[in-house]
Order: sequence, then C-alpha cells, then structure tokens
Amino acid sequence: MKYITQSLLFIIALFLSFNGAATEQKFDIDKDLLLLNFDLKTDVDDVHTIAAFDLLLQSKEYENLNYYAISGTYGIQAGAYVPANNLFDMVFKQNWTDAHNDRQNSIYRSIKKINKTLSLGGNVWLVEAGQSDFTQEILVALSEFNISFSKDQMIVVQHADWNEQETSVDALNYVKQNTTYIRIADGNKEGNGTPGFNNQSYSSKNLEDTKLLSAKVWKQANEICTKYNGINGRYDNKAISAGGTDFSDLVEVTYILDIQDTPTVAAFFTKYNKTLSEK
Repeated sequence: MKYITQSLLFIIALFLSFNGAATEQKFDIDKDLLLLNFDLKTDVDDVHTIAAFDLLLQSKEYENLNYYAISGTYGIQAGAYVPANNLFDMVFKQNWTDAHNDRQNSIYRSIKKINKTLSLGGNVWLVEAGQSDFTQEILVALSEFNISFSKDQMIVVQHADWNEQETSVDALNYVKQNTTYIRIADGNKEGNGTPGFNNQSYSSKNLEDTKLLSAKVWKQANEICTKYNGINGRYDNKAISAGGTDFSDLVEVTYILDIQDTPTVAAFFTKYNKTLSEK
C-alpha cells in the first residue's frame, strides 16, 4: 500500500508539472502588446532601463516589437519626479504617453492600444517598472468602456518589494485580483533566478562611445541622471553615482521576452550593444 501511494503521488506530481508547463503563457511577438510603465519617481534607474531597452529595439529580433511606453506611472511615494521626455522621444518616438502631465489622456491612449490588441486575439504584458496604481486605473477604465478581458489576457510582471510597498493597498489588491500577476526576483542582484542588472563597476560613460548603436541614447540618459540623481531629495542611486549602470527594471522585459542568456550587465551588453558596423 505504501508503494502504491508513493507511485500515485509521483504520477499526480508529474501530471501537475506537465500541465503547468503546457499552460504557461509565452509572449507572442506577432499578436501581443508590451506595455512599459515607468514611474520615474524618484530613482533614475528607469532612465538607464529605457536606454538599455533601446538596444532591444535596435536588434533584428525585436525590431517589430509591439510596445507602448508610459512615463509617470508612480504610486503613493513622496519625492520629486525625474523628467525624461527627451529620452522618451529619442527611444520611443510617437509610441509613448506622458502620464505625469496628462494622466487621463494617457489612460485613454493606453486602453486604445490594449483594446486593439485584445480585439485581434492578443495578450497584454505589463512591465511594472514602478508601482501598480496606474495599472489599476487602466483596468478600471477598460471596464468603464465595456472592454472585456480575462486574467489570462492581462499579465503583470513585477520584480521589486519597494514598488509593491509604494503602491496603494487597494490598487495592488485590485491588480492582483484582475490580472495574471507574476512576481519575479529582484533585478538588482545576481544569482537569484533573474538577471542582475545593477553594477556600479560597469561604466555607463563608456556606453557613449560613438561607434556603438545607442551612443546618443546613453549620452542623453547619462545627462539626465547627472542632473537629477540624488538632487532635491530624490533617491541617490549608488551604482549610477559611482559611474556604473542600473537598469534593474529590464529584468521584467527579459522575463516576458524569454531572454535567458543575459544574467549580468556585461552579458547583456555583449549580446546587444553592437557597433554600427556590426548591425
């Protein structure tokens, strides 16, 4: 009886394992939308994240990526905002909206993008490079406009305790109840199952080398960081203060796009930061 029970438990565990693998969602680059929510308050790490994301957009693999970016998706945290509109224009062109200065129109523009994706059978993947208050507002607006969706169609990926703590309790609960909410390990550390994209020894200044693809973008990003990092009560990002890099929020993007061979800052740039002649 003991061996029968053990065998039965093994079969059940095996079935659940295969079933889970079979139902695990994957980003479909032909149908799905990547929604990038940047709080930009008060840490400048979003600035480096945007510059790093630009390298993905310039790669052949993701040159047709369907995405939409939103600035100013902050929650309840105190402190000053980090203006980065010039960088958003450089990287995202017309494919972004400014929720810091025009929250209501940004919600409307976002749900238009979402509705188009859902109507064509795609899913929406939300990169929470910040808090989830704006995501809650989007979900509520979808309901108000009678745009129906299932939890499987709206997937939120979050990597940071602090982001959750600075989200209002009601908003976080609402998002968790109405989406597929995926919590991954902190992108500031290596060896925890997600990449470690925070390294004070990896020079961000060297990324301005004019032979490299994103030289102009990184120059703009570094100028913004120099102007705002730790200034007027903003968070002092130690890695960036030391001349290094912090694009830790990008781990949510690498998770969604299933990029598995960039565990460190150096590995990421080795793969994506090509010279102009290599592209």
